[in-house]
Amino acid sequence: MTLPEPPYLPAPDDEAQRALAAPLLAAFAARLSAVVPVDALWAHGSLAYGDYRHGRSDLDLIAVLPAVPDGPTRERLAALHRELVEEQPGAAKLHCSYLPREELGDPAAVHFTFAQDEPMERPVTVITRRELLDGAVVLAGGPPAALLPPVTDAALHAHIRADLRDYWYPVTDRPEPWRRDIWVDFGPVTAVRATVALREGRLITKREAIARLPALDAPPGLAEDIAARRYGVPPVLTPEERTRRAEQARLFTRLLIERALDRRR
Repeated sequence: MTLPEPPYLPAPDDEAQRALAAPLLAAFAARLSAVVPVDALWAHGSLAYGDYRHGRSDLDLIAVLPAVPDGPTRERLAALHRELVEEQPGAAKLHCSYLPREELGDPAAVHFTFAQDEPMERPVTVITRRELLDGAVVLAGGPPAALLPPVTDAALHAHIRADLRDYWYPVTDRPEPWRRDIWVDFGPVTAVRATVALREGRLITKREAIARLPALDAPPGLAEDIAARRYGVPPVLTPEERTRRAEQARLFTRLLIERALDRRR
């Protein structure tokens, strides 16, 4: 399904945006290999799938390592990330999960990750694996298909339904998070992307999700509001406007999730 793009979305410029990220990615790849042996380094998310916006989008990376990084190695990896941020503030958006070869086949296993300015443990999810297999940017080593097992549509759909049911739907019971821009931006867009994945068996970009919002009966102005923060100048809202927008985004996200789960129970 292809929809005409609305006027509030700028002309695509993926290649130009990716070129802006290239120096940071090259510096990270070179310095990473000096810290730890790396079998492969891949980018997924918007950089690979399309609609990367330099300075606004995260740089989502997966490094495949020969073994689970031990404590000292984790400290060196964290130090590398922090040094890059000190040298290049844009590196704060560079996030990397370190996936050991022995856990390539387990989407539930958690791995050392540096993201949001801190070390953490999180899995390389089914959605991430599908993104990688569909079209990763290979920064070092071989392609994902040479190392990762396939992700079936059934596995993708089961993961999406569980994420909607167990994480996103409960959040729509709580009005307070939706006063923040990040929830207004992520909630409706995530629900649209999930809807398309369940209906059509494919993953779409945030850009396509924003373009689909009006056709899915989004409240008037919500798509323009989200697009302005991603592509242009964020609007300044009064407290009353923020409260109204929060409720609209929350209830619309809840409605999309209910539709998606009803269809796929």
